[in-house]
Amino acid sequence: MKYTSTRGNAPALGLSAALAAGLAPDGGLYVPQTLPRFTPPDFDDCADLPSVAARLLAPFFANDALADELTTIARQAFTFDAPLRALATPRDHLLELFHGPTAAFKDFGARFLAACMQRLPRNANKPLTILVATSGDTGAAVGAAFAGLPGFDVAILYPDGRVSPRQAHQLGCFGGNVRAFRVDGTFDDCQRMVKQALSDRELRDVVALGSANSISLGRLLPQMAYYADTALRHFRTANTPLNFVVPTGNLGNAVACVLARACGLPIGHIALATNANRVLPDFFAGAEYTAQASLATIANAMDVGAPSNFERLNWLYPDAAVLRGEFVSASVDDAAIRATITARHARYGEVFCPHTATAVHLLEQLRSESYARAEEDWAVVSTAHPAKFDSIVEPLIDAAVPVPPSLAALLDRPAHAVPLANDYAALRATLLDDRTLDES
Repeated sequence: MKYTSTRGNAPALGLSAALAAGLAPDGGLYVPQTLPRFTPPDFDDCADLPSVAARLLAPFFANDALADELTTIARQAFTFDAPLRALATPRDHLLELFHGPTAAFKDFGARFLAACMQRLPRNANKPLTILVATSGDTGAAVGAAFAGLPGFDVAILYPDGRVSPRQAHQLGCFGGNVRAFRVDGTFDDCQRMVKQALSDRELRDVVALGSANSISLGRLLPQMAYYADTALRHFRTANTPLNFVVPTGNLGNAVACVLARACGLPIGHIALATNANRVLPDFFAGAEYTAQASLATIANAMDVGAPSNFERLNWLYPDAAVLRGEFVSASVDDAAIRATITARHARYGEVFCPHTATAVHLLEQLRSESYARAEEDWAVVSTAHPAKFDSIVEPLIDAAVPVPPSLAALLDRPAHAVPLANDYAALRATLLDDRTLDES
């Protein structure tokens, strides 16, 4: 399998080379030249998530040096479950993706990427610095996945004051080869700086850089696996496709669902829930796609005004009219998020993080408006454990949210983040200074 840029002005690469590059040299995102096709019986002998992942991703790893390691990589990465649980309301389900070490869905992709990167050839005298911009959860997942790995450094950029207190603590708690930088700006600023660094050829001649954001194929491809596994389990029981409501900011998780469906998995409709950042809902309502300044919300991991993976959606659906017809999208403001958290707990005892609550709210809206598929089975994608947002959730439900043991262990560690100006030159100087220190 070869991978090309969404912008069409970069050479095709094999998987390993695309993973190492992160971003294509023309500034685009890597996508597969072709998509394999499956049917549900192709997975009849796959008993768990790692085996589904190995079967699903085998064509994407074909003819690459990592192909023979794929099963081992999947089992190394996916050591926790992604259960599908019934909600109190009929035909509604919750896909829990927060059972990993940092209590967020990002653990799946980050651990898979780290397992791949460990197996790629590297310059033994030149550590690979994994650059990651985070709006809350990605950075902690990447930090946990790469912490202590020889030959790797991690630099996490996050918007100062725009993540929850527990998220901020996680980002700065790893130490050692993982450093957190609190940027005086937004997530979009952090993402811009990371993309500039990855596109800076003079910098990359001196500093070995890699990406761990959702622009990386190493993050995107494994996220297809839990959608495939969930849809297959549901199909075997109900004999119908499962529809998904995905809370999204940068569109990586949603695009993984879209790709799994495009490969023939029994996935029905896909609805995209955003917070008050309206770039996607406005586009799907008929407006031209236009990046906007991001707004700070209580669903902070989705505070994105320029979703990178929109390029991949455009690659899949180059006709804007066709793209708009494929998805429904809606914006959910903070007041509605709070109301959803409060009401669902009062009525059913359910507790959601703010991001999950956006998807729950959209599903309720689809049901009430008699949407075309409103009477079918739907799964809300729960992207983070509510304990990560205790300062928001607990006052709304008037109760404490139990902290998962893995999250509690991280919160017990000391944390530190370095202030960084909202300026690419400052990041560049820091990375070059680090390289000088490494050589001294």
